[in-house]
Amino acid sequence: MPTPTAQQLNAARRGLDGLLGLELLEVGESEVSARLPVREEIKQPAGLVHGGVYAAVAESLASLATWLAVVGDGNTAVGLSNSTSFLRPITEGTLHALATRLHCGRTTWVWDVRAFDDQDRTCALTRVTIAVRPARDQARPDGGPPSAA
Repeated sequence: MPTPTAQQLNAARRGLDGLLGLELLEVGESEVSARLPVREEIKQPAGLVHGGVYAAVAESLASLATWLAVVGDGNTAVGLSNSTSFLRPITEGTLHALATRLHCGRTTWVWDVRAFDDQDRTCALTRVTIAVRPARDQARPDGGPPSAA
């Protein structure tokens, strides 16, 4: 199965990724990048991007990239753990994210995701572990990737 482009994956976006407005920019074997416009709907009451947004974006990128690599073998990818450290807030502009694969094993993959602002300042770091498991017989009707775990 040829790897879909970021544009094809964006067109198939659904679930939380769609609600957040996550836009994939590049999808590769060991790196995935995306961006998310900062809107009032993703901020917490103090006006900062909600911490859960960083964690969700990180898990979306890691899950998707792992899934793309393992689906051809009849497997799927689901989040196993997600730990985010918040370093500085984002209040406006764009949240950018770069996921880098650290480990690619038979049953687990590990990713580091750097979230940064428009000035390239690191705002959050997330370590995501993805479990690789045999796929269930519940394919999406449109053939697209699953939503993040």
